Amino acid sequence: MSEAHVRAFVRESEEGITELNNSLLALESDPDDSEAMDAIFRTAHTLKGNAAAMGFGDFSGLAHAMEDLLDEVRGGDMAVSGALMDRLFEAVDLLDAMLGEIDESGDTSIDPTGVEDDLRVLAEEGADALDAENGDGASEASDDVTESDAGDSDDNTAADPGGADGGADDGGDDAVAVDPEFDHDLSPGDDEGIYRARVDLGGADMPGIDAMFVLEAVEDGFGGLSCDPDREAIEEGEFDDTFDLYVVADAGATLEAGVDAVSQVESVDVDAVDPAPGDDATADASDDATVDTGDDAGDDASDDAGDTDPEATDGEASEASAAADAGDGDDGDDDGDSSSDSGSGGGGGSNTSSSDNISSVRVDVEQLDDLYGLVEQLVTSRIKLRREMEEADIDSDNLDELDKISTNLQDTVMDMRLIPLSAVVDTFPRLVRDLARDQSKDVNFDIDGRDIELDRTILTEIRDPLVHILRNAVDHGIESPEEREAAGKDPTGTIELRADRERDHVTIVVEDDGGGIEADALREKAVEEGVKSRGEVEAMSDAEARELVFHPGFSTNDEVTDVSGRGVGMDVVRTTVKDLDGSVSLDSTPGEGTRFEIKLPVTVAIVRVMFIEVDGVEYGVPIKNIAEVSRADGIDVAHGDEIVRHDGEIYPVLRLGEVLDTAGAAGAAGGADDALADGGNDDADSRNHDAGDGDGMLLRIHDEKRPVALHCDNVLHQEEVVVKPLEGILSGIPGLSGTAVLGDGDVVSILDVETLGGRR
Repeated sequence: MSEAHVRAFVRESEEGITELNNSLLALESDPDDSEAMDAIFRTAHTLKGNAAAMGFGDFSGLAHAMEDLLDEVRGGDMAVSGALMDRLFEAVDLLDAMLGEIDESGDTSIDPTGVEDDLRVLAEEGADALDAENGDGASEASDDVTESDAGDSDDNTAADPGGADGGADDGGDDAVAVDPEFDHDLSPGDDEGIYRARVDLGGADMPGIDAMFVLEAVEDGFGGLSCDPDREAIEEGEFDDTFDLYVVADAGATLEAGVDAVSQVESVDVDAVDPAPGDDATADASDDATVDTGDDAGDDASDDAGDTDPEATDGEASEASAAADAGDGDDGDDDGDSSSDSGSGGGGGSNTSSSDNISSVRVDVEQLDDLYGLVEQLVTSRIKLRREMEEADIDSDNLDELDKISTNLQDTVMDMRLIPLSAVVDTFPRLVRDLARDQSKDVNFDIDGRDIELDRTILTEIRDPLVHILRNAVDHGIESPEEREAAGKDPTGTIELRADRERDHVTIVVEDDGGGIEADALREKAVEEGVKSRGEVEAMSDAEARELVFHPGFSTNDEVTDVSGRGVGMDVVRTTVKDLDGSVSLDSTPGEGTRFEIKLPVTVAIVRVMFIEVDGVEYGVPIKNIAEVSRADGIDVAHGDEIVRHDGEIYPVLRLGEVLDTAGAAGAAGGADDALADGGNDDADSRNHDAGDGDGMLLRIHDEKRPVALHCDNVLHQEEVVVKPLEGILSGIPGLSGTAVLGDGDVVSILDVETLGGRR
């Protein structure tokens, strides 16, 4: 099997395991949720079939055992309980681990026999087996479960809308007549009939996988389906060259066109078992269809199909092809509606629509990153070209057109990198559930804003900080049911994760209704651990004391557990968020709960920068950080410090000529380039200023970033640039976040307004 097939199997199975986790959580919270039960069966069935077709028998067998056990639950023979769900989640975790090995090496060495046997014993013996602790007994009991018994509750109950059992032994030999007594168990509508399609896949390398594409296309595009041999056998490739599909359709020509459009199909013969009213194309052949299925009948149907409106046939073919290639259930529903509408009325003409085309493709992330790198180079080259033309006093409309095209391309590539938050947060309900169960706590976890999109890089990096916050909420925040009841609260705690987008920023809030954070407790712990002195903590406000949770190595837990107590976690949150050019804040009310708010940019790297001059050196400040630019007049002195006033608020003045002298010295000591090392002026007299001298310019920074006004010599220009973060020994220089290469080749340092002057 090819690497591409394995990669496709892994990616689809990863999505299936996430869906399985979430559906099991829904069933655990509401055992009567029939939609969750149906979703579990569909997902487990798909995982089982895909794995069997790929030859991963252990993976398929474990998924099959889950399906059999859940059939007992659905039938009312076993109640949903915490112990039962623990066994099912254990099986899902094992599937996930096996999938990880398959992704890395193309195969798995994990033996799921023990877990699989436990599930089969539960299915066999019911709830009484949940108390059994003897693993040997489980293995012995599982020997009595034959493969045929395990398959009784398989495809026809979970996925086959017709619910028919397979009939013929061979089911695919063209020389063998179809059994007239085959029970397809299909019920067509008033304007529909039942047709048999004999499908030939040719010499397929992986017949089971190819057959699955055909089954999905037919199931999505038509009103009912039954298989001969049964669906499980077809999906596992257990047929001789061909297999038969019994389908509810409005015309034989419609069915033939839809199946023939699937790329894996080499040929298809369609005969009418019970033709639809007015379907003259197959009515003449219907009398013989249930007795003889020779090639002549199929050819007649094919020839007659060619006499119908070609637009209708082509449209149906495109729909079935798109459904098969996309393999998406939602899209399939739309295709099914279109197929039914366009085929009604005995094969009348229909116009093609947007659903005829494949609407999305999968692209390897490395290719996407390569494309993004090329766009960055294009932006830099465009800047260089404009500067050269300005220096040569050349004005060209072509350059303006290039600006417009490259900007649109840049925006498109940025959008391509955006991924819904659901790619990360959909795994969190299981995380919260397991943590709460381990600590004997009851927690409701709600997520809002799954569709909010973030850059792939940001989304990847933000997962761990969110995990740390959620673990903190369950461990430190939510109290035990007894404590909550004693405090007059609902014994079940609540944790909410909400995301919202405002222009170029996304805000993620994690809030719980737990016990909150006691500022005094943090003060005492800080003194005890030597993080702060007694005088320092007593001078802190409650809000400042709560910020101590972000201090490296700080923990309020006296005991080290699997969840917390090692002094890591919240420090990682702030560090990671800051590295992503974001911010994190904390608000807590003792006895009522805690709220973490994370603000992140939607995208990274290409930003609009305002360039300024300080002591003859050019620096950049991201435009998004600047609230106002003004002349440096009206500077006052308060308590020996320079300030400016704006709308009744006071902003300290930070003279970059002095601050960057310190940053430059640090950069020079660490091996920084000239652009960093030359940022200051050694003339001590230059640091003496008279308040209100009016020289230079002031950049007032947004309050949420840092309530300060930066003083510079001159404001030069604005430009969109590619910002490269500092790496290695340069990454820790306070006040500097990265560098940008300008059109003339100069490297300019980009300032980090939050850490200027050594502030952190």
